[in-house]
Amino acid sequence: MHAGLCLLRLPPRDFWALTPVEFFAMTGGLKGRGAGIERAGLDALMQAFPDE
Repeated sequence: MHAGLCLLRLPPRDFWALTPVEFFAMTGGLKGRGAGIERAGLDALMQAFPDE
């Protein structure tokens, strides 16, 4: 409710009329995620910050 009414500033009538998919899309849920870390990047981080 906070996201819809306060952050998106939707009128209550419009907020309650949204479908879950519409709300998910309006709050950024359909944005693509960035690529994950490659194995070489993980290895470099593990060398830089070893668990000791």
